[in-house]
Parts: sequence; C-alpha cells; structure tokens
Amino acid sequence: MPKNDVAAVRLNGVAISFDLADRRRYDAVAPTDLAVGENEFVAIVGPTGCGKSTLLNATAGLLRPASGTVDIFGVPLSGINRQAGYLFQQDALMPWKTVIDNVAIGLEIAGTARTEALKTARHWLERVGLGAFCDRYPQMLSGGQRKRVGLAQVLIRDPRLLLMDEPFGPLDAQTRQIMGDLLLKLWSEDRKAVMFVTHDLDEAIALSDRVVIMSAGPRSHIIGDFPVTLERPRNVAEIRHDPDFIRLHRDIWDALRDQVMKAYDNTAGAAA
Repeated sequence: MPKNDVAAVRLNGVAISFDLADRRRYDAVAPTDLAVGENEFVAIVGPTGCGKSTLLNATAGLLRPASGTVDIFGVPLSGINRQAGYLFQQDALMPWKTVIDNVAIGLEIAGTARTEALKTARHWLERVGLGAFCDRYPQMLSGGQRKRVGLAQVLIRDPRLLLMDEPFGPLDAQTRQIMGDLLLKLWSEDRKAVMFVTHDLDEAIALSDRVVIMSAGPRSHIIGDFPVTLERPRNVAEIRHDPDFIRLHRDIWDALRDQVMKAYDNTAGAAA
C-alpha cells in the first residue's frame, strides 16, 4: 500500500535481536518494512525459525524492536497493542471455568457487568457454532471446538486487528478446513485487519489477500509479497482446485523452496 496511507499495521525498518548466554547477540530479523491495510488479510509464511512469530510479537507489543518502529493505525506503538486480539497456536482456556465463562471474562476484566458479558459471550458462542456447549468445561471439548472457543474469546472484544500465530496448526486436515471456512465467514462480516502466520502454503493462499514470504534466518527478511486475487467468498477445500490457485502456489513455492532447504541445513548443522 502507498507509504503515506494510514495502515492498520506499518513496520518501519523493524529489526529484532536477542541476547545469547555468551553475551553475543543473535540477529533474528533484519530491518523489515511491512504494511497491512485496514481491511486486509495478510498471511506470513517462511521456514521454521525465520522470525514470523517474532514479527507478530513485535506488532502485539510483546517484543521491543532493536531498531525501527511499529505504527498501529497511524500511531507509534508503545507498550501492549490494545487494538489487537491475539490467537496463539496453543489455546488459553482456563480448565476450571466453563466455556461461557472463558469467553465472558475478556469483557468482565474490562469492566462490563457480568450479566451483559455473559449475554454477549453466549451470542459469540452461537456464532461459532457452540451455543449448546456454554456450560461445558474445556476438557470436554474436541480440539476444533477449543479453537472455536478461542476465536470467540478474541472476537468478543471487537479488536480492530487480529494477530493469529498458526492458530489451526495442531488440528487435523479436515478440522483445519472447517476452521478456515469459519474464520473466513466471520472475517467477511466486518473485514478486520489480519496478520496470519502459518507454515501451510495452501492455507495461506486460501485465506488471504496477500502472502508475504520471509527468508531463512538469521537476519531474516521479506523476500516476496504476492497478491491473492482469487474471488471471494471462498471455500477453503474447493479453492485449491482453481487453476489460479495452483499457479500462485507454484510461484510462491518457487520463491520459498531454497529458503526452506537453507533453514533445514542450518538446523542440521547446528544439531551436528
């Protein structure tokens, strides 16, 4: 998007480093620029350990960049990003609370009266297909059902930005497709800005408006930015048979393949 346009997220030369035990520094991400539009769904893919989640954490305000700035809706980020909802790979359900209490607590701690919070939580559980599961406990749910509760936990706060770090990674292939379709349905209703990290290239293309590719680390950086022009609405399973999907998948994989092998070689060398 144009440099002067106000974006939901704008990373300006963001670099991230970590201190090592021997007092050296590990440069995880080289200075990186990335903009995500206000209603845009951007997927970030790359080899294992390339810094995808690290960029997401910087956008959430959980990590302070070594250099560069993070702007959220045109305002420099300082501290935790209060305009973002973050859905992690592992769910954040409290086992001693019922499903509806797990969802309602996000509003309650923000000051909403419990009666109103429970009413809104029930509404969101119905929207994710779990209206009949309000009084159950997390351990009584399947993996896919737990992910639905996680979506409701995030969306009940109505964040302007969704940060999603491999949220469907632990699920089986069929459940991932169902969750992908549910996410697209909910997203299409108000089109929040989304940054979606995944290792699954099929998933990235099926869900997003753009696929951003990161290189292998250290000093990982963006090496590709591919627009996804497939028509919406999309069915996650069926869109994969579209000739345009297949061509785009091939183009992205051609750009990504060497980086995946480089990351594998780096890991094998470190293990040796």
